[in-house]
Amino acid sequence: MATATVPADVSPVVMPDEADPSPDGLTDAQVRERMAAFGPNEIVEREKSALKEFLGHFWAPIPWMIEVALVLSVLVRRWPDAAIIGVLLIVNGVVAFVEEHEAANAIAALKERLATEATVIRDGVWRTVAVRELVPGDRIRVRLGDVVPADARILDDTTMDVDQAALTGESLPVEHARGETLYSGAVIARGETDAVVTATGEHSFFGRTTALVGEAGTESHLQKAVLRIGNYLILLALALVSVTLVVSIARGNPVLTVLEFALVVVIASVPVALPAVMSVTLAVGARTLARHNAVVSNLPAVEELGSIDILCSDKTGTLTENRLAILDPWVPAGVDQAELLGSAALASRSENADPIDRIVISTAQDRLHGASDGLVSEFVPFDPVRKRTEATVGIDGTPGAYHVSKGAPQVIAQLCDGDPAAEQVGGVADEFAARGFRSLAVARTDDTGAWRLLGVVPLADPPRHDTADTIAAAQDLGVQVKMVTGDQVAISRELARQIGMGDNILNTAALERAEPGSGSAGELELAHLVEVADGFAQVFPEHKYRIVKMLQERGHIVGMTGDGVNDAPALKQADAGIAVADATDAARAAADVVLLSPGLGVVSKAIVQAREIIQRMVNYATYRITETLRVLGLMTLTIVAYNFFPVTAMMIVLLALLNDGAILTIAYDKVRGSCKPVVWDMRGTLVLATVLGVAGVCETFLMFLLGHEVWHLGDGTIQSLVYLSLSVSGQATIFVTRTKGPFWTSPAPAKPLLLAVLAAQLIATCVTGFGIGMTALGWGLVAFVWVYAAVCFLLEDRLKLLTLRWLERHPKSVITH
Repeated sequence: MATATVPADVSPVVMPDEADPSPDGLTDAQVRERMAAFGPNEIVEREKSALKEFLGHFWAPIPWMIEVALVLSVLVRRWPDAAIIGVLLIVNGVVAFVEEHEAANAIAALKERLATEATVIRDGVWRTVAVRELVPGDRIRVRLGDVVPADARILDDTTMDVDQAALTGESLPVEHARGETLYSGAVIARGETDAVVTATGEHSFFGRTTALVGEAGTESHLQKAVLRIGNYLILLALALVSVTLVVSIARGNPVLTVLEFALVVVIASVPVALPAVMSVTLAVGARTLARHNAVVSNLPAVEELGSIDILCSDKTGTLTENRLAILDPWVPAGVDQAELLGSAALASRSENADPIDRIVISTAQDRLHGASDGLVSEFVPFDPVRKRTEATVGIDGTPGAYHVSKGAPQVIAQLCDGDPAAEQVGGVADEFAARGFRSLAVARTDDTGAWRLLGVVPLADPPRHDTADTIAAAQDLGVQVKMVTGDQVAISRELARQIGMGDNILNTAALERAEPGSGSAGELELAHLVEVADGFAQVFPEHKYRIVKMLQERGHIVGMTGDGVNDAPALKQADAGIAVADATDAARAAADVVLLSPGLGVVSKAIVQAREIIQRMVNYATYRITETLRVLGLMTLTIVAYNFFPVTAMMIVLLALLNDGAILTIAYDKVRGSCKPVVWDMRGTLVLATVLGVAGVCETFLMFLLGHEVWHLGDGTIQSLVYLSLSVSGQATIFVTRTKGPFWTSPAPAKPLLLAVLAAQLIATCVTGFGIGMTALGWGLVAFVWVYAAVCFLLEDRLKLLTLRWLERHPKSVITH
């Protein structure tokens, strides 16, 4: 069987006097002393204050802008405005807090993985104690089915089979002997032993994995994009407010008037609905992904899924079925596969709960359509010394009785020393090993009692039936899939060949050659090797975590899939951590997305859905920046040129409620996602939004000039005219920004979006037409505004196309997220 490899930086914390622990165990005094020195055997959960987390959502650029607007509303005693702005502020904070609070706690899930009680000898008496009470030096006893409660060194002269798949990703139990370490969280698959505790709590291998989860984490690119949008609008507002304040003061305007102006500008510049629109868009997208059996636990990860260009995939249980399978065996001349498999099944016992015995028996039943013929009268189980099983078929010594055996190829070859076919066993086993398969040889006795070789059976963990198609689909989407596994290089290469991946598999021993963060030539060379590798073999948790970080430092957006405790740190560090079906609680808690269907097939669907979600958010961001520019620019221009407020603060709030409220339905819009990884091209977004915003300022200022200079309307009527123009023309902009081609080339708008926009503009039209809360405009002017808005819409669409062509001809050398 395979032998576990201890990572270089995971060394047991063994006290000097515990090389040969006393058979009576520690005394109570020693336990108290060591408990004080090492602490309890548990992972300390670092809890955050819920209140502090909630208040944190009010400490960011966009909340600051909303808060300034609230303060100004109170100063000028506009109580309705203050109430509406306050409600929007609280709603944004509550929505963000609830989303974040729903994410599971990875460290708590890791704690649940640990055993709850342990058998320990103290003062010469065996007793059961809580796991948290174990200390280094304790003598414990573990047996079949036990979860190892702490890192411990085997004391007995025995051989154990230990299932540590959840820790290292190895698909088969690993053999451990006297003097070797059992890791906390592993499960005893065979054997029983006394062991001395060498490391507890955060000093254990399990604890170090938990610490990596605590250290891991990245800021999503969506959060960065929203921050940049907020910063852009803040700088724009400050610049325009400064200009108009200087002009107002120079003109000798009253302080109250200046404050009122500042309030209107700040309210106009605050994208009050931006956080809510982003959250709703992501939430709707998350529900869509849930219908495809992908549950999102961290909403910003929806955007990250659409951006990933590298997907690091755990092998066992993700790319493979996580079960042994018997492939086509090798048989010598004169032997058929039925005889081979039938004899192998007779040399196995299902009640042993041995994975090899189980797969041999089930394969024989499937391929031979029934149980093997023969009655087993005596069975000798596998022994680490003999390295084979043996069964007597029939009553030994009676006519027709014979023996069958299965085991290590070299052992069976020696057993069949007189059979010429046995000389080929070594070459066959080597050939299977080169292809990443384990070998099992089978023999039986003939009529003379001599052992005769029946053949060699290759064992493998086969790929899932859909893995190759999934890899191909991911590559078509521009996503490179890299295999990450704790198995051997040969096994990884063979699987890569079968599923259509490259066979450039990097042994992670290379990761030990350079210190992380050193910036040395060796580390830079290693980073390049990691970037070009198709996969990584013999990986431990800290390797996975480091691989993800190195790829991120090379500018990649990294997705990571996994199912075990060993994957948790990398899942949390990745831009999009994906826990596959049947993953451990620790993996699910650390991940951003949890798959409910087995395999990776759903990941490709999730990536397509995520890219559509990103497109919706880009459309909204462009629209929101454009309209903020339109309102701010118009107000600055009219105040500087005419010392006139084109809209009231109440009109600005009404715009925010009607237009942004209706645009929430953009989350349901029909869009076409990108066919390659999507990045937030903020340069392109800001350039296009600025051009359209400036065009909007010109359009609306022309409407103001018509009312003021041509028609000589009263101040209230002009404000109603400008408000309706801002509302109708502004919301029409969303139909300009939702496609990169002419507006008619995009998919038809979703019904919720179309109906919401029509409802919002119907309300705005009625408010201005009937004069509800403002000066009545008159239906003739209302009709003119609608026709004017339609013409401006067509002009804006043509201007968008020209701007996009300019951006294509003048691309930025490096696109930043």
